[in-house]
Amino acid sequence: MRMRKKKNLEERLAAVQNWLVDIGETKGGYDGLPFEANALDLAELFGNDHPVELEIGCGKGQFATELAKQNPERNILAVEVNPNVIVLACEKAKNAGLRNLRFLKLGAEKLGVLLPESSVERIYLNFSCPFPKKRQAKRRLTHDSFLHIYEKILVPQGEICQKTDNRILFESSLCAFSRCRFELTDVTLDLHENEPEDNIMTEYETRFVSLGQPIYALRARKSE
Repeated sequence: MRMRKKKNLEERLAAVQNWLVDIGETKGGYDGLPFEANALDLAELFGNDHPVELEIGCGKGQFATELAKQNPERNILAVEVNPNVIVLACEKAKNAGLRNLRFLKLGAEKLGVLLPESSVERIYLNFSCPFPKKRQAKRRLTHDSFLHIYEKILVPQGEICQKTDNRILFESSLCAFSRCRFELTDVTLDLHENEPEDNIMTEYETRFVSLGQPIYALRARKSE
């Protein structure tokens, strides 16, 4: 089901412009990227050279906001394609006064154009859309085509952290990471059986755990 456009969406987006990265007006609208676009200068964007972490598909921003709060020495960049959702995430960041958190409204397929090579230390994929049908496999955020993008923007030995409630997505992800020569670590079929102290719950995770559903998780490290 498509989310209805929020009332006063344009005004609300304008009010959080300090948290929403402006990638420029293009022929395709705000969702597009000009062919001549240069990669973002992340040090200029955040005003420092702190390590950068990236969440892809941040939803309403609960995870990204808490991550930024707990790690003021790190810069957090969060990606979400839906303007009705990203505005809520930006408002959370604004209300919390977080200066180390920024948001990008675009699809993950464009990250290889917008982010510099070897610029991100860690990528979070939290409860991505599973696209369970075989014909939808290329749309999964752990499909080989996306992993090649992540490999490009990750620093040497950078890592990807994935959490999902969907077994099909998790199994296909394990295969894709192995094919693309990522080193798999911390693979678990029930994250909350021995929950790590630093685990930050997302909106979906809180709901799934309350229903007793297992959470699958892994870390995948970029090969040398």
